[in-house]
Parts: sequence; structure tokens; C-alpha cells
Amino acid sequence: MMRVPPDKSSHPAELDHDTATGSPATAAILPAELLQPGEVIILLLKPSLWYLVLAPLRVLLMIVLLSYALFYLCDYTSLPLSKHDILIAGGGLFGLRVFWQFLNWLSRIYVLTDQRIIRVKGIFQVEIFEAPLKKLQHTQTTFLVRERLFGLGSMHFYTAGTSFPEASWEMIARPLEVHQQVIKTMNKYR
Repeated sequence: MMRVPPDKSSHPAELDHDTATGSPATAAILPAELLQPGEVIILLLKPSLWYLVLAPLRVLLMIVLLSYALFYLCDYTSLPLSKHDILIAGGGLFGLRVFWQFLNWLSRIYVLTDQRIIRVKGIFQVEIFEAPLKKLQHTQTTFLVRERLFGLGSMHFYTAGTSFPEASWEMIARPLEVHQQVIKTMNKYR
């Protein structure tokens, strides 16, 4: 049977090599239609919860700086807004942006099976990427500064004939362990 740790956002799912199509934990995260009969899930991941604030970091910083600037200008100019209005508007925009990122986080699923890799993402327009392990040429793991600070990284997948990554698993926890598991699986099942 499949074992999934309680906090899937911070640890890769360590699964027994068993078909996961009938598992309730998998059914809650991954639509059964995405799996082929007899396909074995090796890893089932989501981005880290840090994805909620790290992915939109620039926008969040801009909201904070703009709110601070307007708050400061209230004392020296005749803005038609009060400090209270600025705090509410800034806090509301900040909250809306984090909520949108939460919806984005909910929609992202990263799967490694014994036959292929799968990435599902999208809130209104769902995008499903899948590539057979046989078609993967190489992988690349990157660590942005903001990811490194929290022990995160992103993994990129290249298929035959492309010089750009066709899919990425963004801001995953323990990226080196995940990378090793992907390489091990590619070598074993190709």
C-alpha cells in the first residue's frame, strides 16, 4: 500500500512500489484518469508551502513598498486617502495575491511513475504535461537564492530535440533527493 507523509509540501512522498490507482490518498490529489492501468507511482509531490510567498515575492514586495510610500506621504500631502484606508487596501491586495498563489499551489501536482513524469498545473486553464521516461534526455536542478534560503529547488526536464525545459517541478523540498530518485527511476525503467 502507499504511504504518504502528513506534510506532503515539505517531504517527497515516499511510496512503496505498488499501484496507486485505488489508493484514497492518491485519488484525493491525482485524478485516476491520469494514470494508466498498472502504472506505479514512485513520487507524488506538490511545491513547498513557501511557494505561496516566494513565487510572487516581487509583487508582494511592490505592494508593501507602495503601501509604505503612500502611508508616509499621507502626513506630507493632501491625499484623499487616510492611513487606515491605505493599510486596508495594501493588506487586501497582499491577501488577494497570496490567495491567488494558494489556488495556484493547489492546482500543481508533480508525479514520477515507473513509465513517465507528469506535471499538472493551472487554475482556470489546466495544463497537463507528461513525458515517457524513455524520451527524457536529461534533467537540470536549479537553486534560486530565494529557494536556497529555504532548502528548496526546481527541477527541469528536457526531452529529445529541445534546448529548453519542457516542464519544471518548481520550488520542491529536498530537491537533491528528488533529483536522485528521478535519475534512479530513469535508469531503472528506461
